[in-house]
Amino acid sequence: MNKDDIRAQVRARKTMLDQAERLAAASRVFSSLASMAAFTMAERVLIYHSLPDELSTHEFLDQWEGRKQFFLPRVNGLDLEILPYARTRTHLGAFRIEEPDGDDTADINDMDLIVVPAVAYDRSGNRVGRGKGYYDRLLARAKALTVGVCYDFQLFDAGEIEAEEHDIPVHFIIADRHGVIRVPRH
Repeated sequence: MNKDDIRAQVRARKTMLDQAERLAAASRVFSSLASMAAFTMAERVLIYHSLPDELSTHEFLDQWEGRKQFFLPRVNGLDLEILPYARTRTHLGAFRIEEPDGDDTADINDMDLIVVPAVAYDRSGNRVGRGKGYYDRLLARAKALTVGVCYDFQLFDAGEIEAEEHDIPVHFIIADRHGVIRVPRH
């Protein structure tokens, strides 16, 4: 299935969710994330500030702020830069996404764990993003463990997503009812 078809299919499924389903799925996914050894051991976590159609990260950020050092991406031209997260220091940035304020950028290689958003994943760790390539460019430089988070209907069978040479697969996927899925390495 091509990436545009996957985006359309997932977008249609998301419109069918009500707020209670969205909140319950986010709670299950981020509870699974919190129970992972990789998260427990991580001090510096790059995570996304969710858009309305994504699994909400807001409660998770509030719950763990002060116990983990969170970082958020900020669009800078064609790339993402990484800055520390503080709820009181964000603004509506590129693509109407909350982005951190300030100039104190961090290096991607200082992250212990990266929580990666996507439109869809397959069980091989391949992902479909929103089509701009921001995360692929960022992940190409990363050494940290990567975890994709999604609703169950965003999870496809291995090989269903056409991976291109520049696509960077994630190490783990957490789907709301499937739990943690370790991606096999070839």
